Amino acid sequence: MNNFMFYSPTEFVFGKETELQTGALVKKFHGTKALIVFGGGSVLRSGLLERVKESLDKEGIAHVEMGGVQPNPTDPKVYEGIGLGRREKVDFLLPVGGGSVIDTAKAIAAGIPYDGDFWDFFTGKAVPEKALRIGVVLTIPAAGSEGSGNSVITKTDGLKKLSLRTPEVLRPAFAVMNPELTYTLPAWQTASGITDMMAHIMERYFTNTADTEVTDRLCEGTLKAIIKEALTVIKEPENYGARANIMWAGTIAHNGICGVGCEEDWASHFMEHEVSALYDVTHGAGLAVIFPAWLTYMADHNVRKVAQFANRVWDVPASEDKKAMALEGVARMKAFLHEIGMPTTFRELGIENPDISALVCRLHENKGEFVGNYVKLDRQATRQIYETANL
Repeated sequence: MNNFMFYSPTEFVFGKETELQTGALVKKFHGTKALIVFGGGSVLRSGLLERVKESLDKEGIAHVEMGGVQPNPTDPKVYEGIGLGRREKVDFLLPVGGGSVIDTAKAIAAGIPYDGDFWDFFTGKAVPEKALRIGVVLTIPAAGSEGSGNSVITKTDGLKKLSLRTPEVLRPAFAVMNPELTYTLPAWQTASGITDMMAHIMERYFTNTADTEVTDRLCEGTLKAIIKEALTVIKEPENYGARANIMWAGTIAHNGICGVGCEEDWASHFMEHEVSALYDVTHGAGLAVIFPAWLTYMADHNVRKVAQFANRVWDVPASEDKKAMALEGVARMKAFLHEIGMPTTFRELGIENPDISALVCRLHENKGEFVGNYVKLDRQATRQIYETANL
């Protein structure tokens, strides 16, 4: 196990009607004027936005709002939010929604006090040293952004989809999590979120770091719990227990606990980012296509952990033939993804003729000549993985 520091200061307020505590929580963390960031009409139709604003009014917290954040969030909304936040002199960001809304709010929170272009943070030209405080009201369990310091934004000029990881300044102060708010999520969105959280765990699980038994078991146990509850929640969307477990799993998957002491991978996420940037597909659905292809490649190039994954997560019997174990695990994973309604090929994702050369070129332009750590992938390797996803 590698040396590590684990610091996760977010206060999670979990359960029924917890959104009514939002105003008190903003006040607790010294907010006096909040910029509420949200996406489409669901928070309006459900009455959630009004309940949140009423809770802010009750505590004397002033607020302004910005809606219209779309999936695969882009930089124009960030610039709009930075301008609005500066004009209104807000001191707190309050995203109400899922990962796209939260990621947008994080970029705004870092951009408001910064003299330059917020995109500098995503390209590595600058590192955010300060940001406005953030509190979250979560409506979509998927990205885990409510418990991480990460943000992913696409720049419309060139369709560059890049990530920022600064837990010291962008991890939310609190996250309000009411599983009942997820009852009305479409099955596709629920399944995409489930796939995303599974991928967050797997990016940490597939490591060459030795002596990580505790972290491995945390990953494996959480994955098995997600698989069990996913099959329930797809069939029974208003099953509170299943929704609660899925919602909490999304946080555990991405708050860092599943990766302590490990060198993480993240090649599959980087490869998917190019797919969703170019074709505007749902991130979780894109991962359902890329990750099995990545695992198939690893069965030939670094099979040890893939065989362990097959045995411990997918109940493939142990044998001397590690590659056969690994491939059976991939087959069982794909069967599960199909069962919850996810695609596992580009064609099933709705991309009939993906431009694999463009995907490979963009990936390595953005991430360098090698991506990932479990096996460092060059252009030939990533092309093979994209081509496997196209079979």
